[in-house]
Amino acid sequence: MSPLFFNGGDIGKLAVCGTCNDLAMMGAKPKYMTCSVIIEEGFATRDLERIVKSMKEELEINGAIVVSGDTKVVPKGAVDKLFINTTAIGEIQYKGITASGLREGMSILVSRDIGAHGAAIFAAREGMELQSNLKTDCASLYPQVQALIDAGIKIVALRDATRGGVSAVLNEWAKSSDVCVEIVEETIPVQEEVRGICEMLGFEALDLANEGTFVLCVPKEDEEKALSILQKTHLSSCIIASVTLQYKAKVLLNSSWGTKRFLDLPTGELLPRIC
Repeated sequence: MSPLFFNGGDIGKLAVCGTCNDLAMMGAKPKYMTCSVIIEEGFATRDLERIVKSMKEELEINGAIVVSGDTKVVPKGAVDKLFINTTAIGEIQYKGITASGLREGMSILVSRDIGAHGAAIFAAREGMELQSNLKTDCASLYPQVQALIDAGIKIVALRDATRGGVSAVLNEWAKSSDVCVEIVEETIPVQEEVRGICEMLGFEALDLANEGTFVLCVPKEDEEKALSILQKTHLSSCIIASVTLQYKAKVLLNSSWGTKRFLDLPTGELLPRIC
């Protein structure tokens, strides 16, 4: 991860959130984690302590513990400051979540505004001095998923929109279920700071990486209940798309100007890399 520290998080928080969120997206409660660390000689002890503290805080949020680990110190220049490798095991709380379960009439929601992590990392990496409070969305998602499960929401599909962003998730779902996912562009929640970076650098917010944002598909009858649960955490949560049969295996973007275009999978080098 470069840089190791960024507005709203650091490599330690990212390592735990990334692994635990993968489990949460499969309907599982994170329980046990392994953690291996490779440290460059001369790395500041105070920075390592700060990173470990971040990891501890996120593990507590998930109710998980580290059960195994390893630490290696290598000569200066052998690695880029610090590498963290994590794996985890969880306990299934909700079965049947699948990318191939989308059917006509279902609704798709996003848990908060999109693109904040990718924009924040790019700004930090390139030394862009922004007069704003833009920070990563990096966060543990298990509490929100558990709230949906406890409320009896029928979860059809669930995915954290990391590499490739919301665009990658929706394209995967459309192809796996052989349906059309129709997005209403004006409903997509994007912070003004993120929108500004996208316009300046030619990015599309739908393609930017997230580390604390997930996409959820539910039956039409559950959409309002699911939305009210998500908005208890982020008011920017909203319904962004519906499932239709207008096309096969396509994502269709309906613009506020009345035009339509297909939203394809992101291609080429997806900047910035998040890890």
